[in-house]
Amino acid sequence: MNLPKPRTDGNVSVERTIKDRRTVRSFTSRPLTLEQFSQILWSGQGITQDDGFKRAAPSAGALYPMDLYAVVGHDAVAGTGPGIYHYESTTHALNIVAEGDHRDELAQASLSQLWVAKAPVSVVICAEYPRITAKYGLRGERYAMMESGHIGQNIFLQAGALGLNAGIVGAFIDVEVKKALKIPQSHEPLLIIPVGYR
Repeated sequence: MNLPKPRTDGNVSVERTIKDRRTVRSFTSRPLTLEQFSQILWSGQGITQDDGFKRAAPSAGALYPMDLYAVVGHDAVAGTGPGIYHYESTTHALNIVAEGDHRDELAQASLSQLWVAKAPVSVVICAEYPRITAKYGLRGERYAMMESGHIGQNIFLQAGALGLNAGIVGAFIDVEVKKALKIPQSHEPLLIIPVGYR
């Protein structure tokens, strides 16, 4: 599924989004627009280099060992059905991993933090370590964790610029998140970022 072209300018300054950034753990059922959803994913891992491959977040050696998955609920994103989606940076598109609303499963895997299931969308940031450890050895895992932080902050700030809110979850059972998302075993979940309206 192709996503709307991302915008590279907005109405809110980066300084304002930094000042107003707060972690939110309470969301309404108000859906996101497809444009908002597209912008959130692009801000995390979208291509930002004209005719190139550089992405929105820095990556050691430009190796980009990260993958974004979006867990979308019923009536959560206009024009998008419920499901688990994998974001394809190179084409700015979504691939369906599994149909249906899997937010409750993700919340249970997040040590039963049930507020996670209330967010219309949760973005799950995953690393595939061999893509970076092949060059940097075990230190590559640290670099991937740093990269997940950059991605997470980009998503937070982009959410704020769009009038949305975001939370952050680091407390979860890795194997249960993988099971809930139906993702490859080599993809290690590092952060879960629920996004929506307060």
